[in-house]
Amino acid sequence: MSSITLNGVTKFYGDVEIIKELSITFEDKQFITLLGPSGCGKTTLLRMIAGFEKPTSGEIKIDNLTVSSPENFIPPNERNIGMVFQSYAVWPHMNVFDNVAYPLRIKKFSRREINQKVSEILEAVHLSQYVNRMPNELSGGQQQRVALGRALVSNPRVLLLDEPLSNLDAKLRESMRFEIKDMQKKFGITIIYVTHDQSEAMAMSDKIIIFNNGEAQQIGTPVEIYNEPVNQFVADFIGKINFIHGDVIDGKIIFSGGQNIKYNGKKRGHVVVAVRPEDMTMSPHNGMLRGTLSNSYYLGDINDCRIDLDGTELRVVNSGRTYGNIKAGEIIWLDFDRYHVFEE
Repeated sequence: MSSITLNGVTKFYGDVEIIKELSITFEDKQFITLLGPSGCGKTTLLRMIAGFEKPTSGEIKIDNLTVSSPENFIPPNERNIGMVFQSYAVWPHMNVFDNVAYPLRIKKFSRREINQKVSEILEAVHLSQYVNRMPNELSGGQQQRVALGRALVSNPRVLLLDEPLSNLDAKLRESMRFEIKDMQKKFGITIIYVTHDQSEAMAMSDKIIIFNNGEAQQIGTPVEIYNEPVNQFVADFIGKINFIHGDVIDGKIIFSGGQNIKYNGKKRGHVVVAVRPEDMTMSPHNGMLRGTLSNSYYLGDINDCRIDLDGTELRVVNSGRTYGNIKAGEIIWLDFDRYHVFEE
C-alpha cells in the first residue's frame, strides 16, 4: 500500500484561507482520522489528496510519486485511490454485483478476473447473499457496504472516507465502525477518514489530526490527544471536560471564589484549569476544593454529578456505586487526579 506526504500545502478560495500551510506524512497501512468541526477544512484536504481539488501551493506525494505540485498534477482517475462519500453514491440502476464490478469494467479486466475479485470483496463486506439485489432493496448499512466494496475492489493504494457513516442510525453506525476497522486490517490499506464525530475517531484511528479553521491543532494517537491535549480547543473537542478560570499567584492557582490548588508549572497570569469528569473524585469529608452537590444522575455504571464550585458548575463522573452517598444540597469535597493548565 502507500504513504502520503504533504509539503507546505495550502488552499485558498479567493481571499479565504481554507487550509493553512500543512506538512505531514500519513504512514503506510495507518488509519488516520481528520477530526474537527464543520467547515474546518477536513473535506477540502481529503479532496486535494484525491485530486478533486488543486492545492494553492505546496506538493502532495503518494509514496515517491508527486501527484500534485505547481509543476505537476495527476488527475484523480490516475492516482489509484478509492473514495467513499457520505451519500453512498451507488448506481440505482445496477445490482450489487454490477455496482462493485464497475471500476474493474472501466479498467477492462477480464470477465473471469471480475467475477473472482467481486466475489472476494462481497464476501469481505458481508454482501455475498445480496449479489443480485438492487440498491432500493438494501438498508442504509448495506448500501454503505456496497460503496466500500466498490472502492476496495480495484486494490487502491489509499482509501479515502468522507463521513461515510453520518447517514446511518446510531446503532448501525457503531457496528460499522468496527467493520471498517476490521477491513482496514484485513486489506492492509492506508485509510484517511473524515469525521466530526469524536467517538468514531477514538474507536477507529491509529492517529488523529485535530483541525480548526484550516489548521492542524494536534496530531497524535487517540490516547495522546485525550490525555495530553495541547490547547483548550483540543481539550474541549475531544471528550467531556470542565474549565475553571483562575490566576497563578505564588505557586497556586486561585479561583474566583478564593479557593486554590497548588501549581508548580510555567504558566503565569490568567489561566484555565481543564479537568475531565472522570479525573475527579468526590468525598463528603475532605479534599482539595469545597463545593455543593447540585444534582446527581444514576446511569447504572456511573454516577453523573453536577457540582457548584463558587458559581462554576462542574461535571463529575464517579462509579454508580457512589450514587446516593451524598444528597443534593450537601457539601462535597473534590480531588483532581489529573488536570491541565492553559493560558487564557
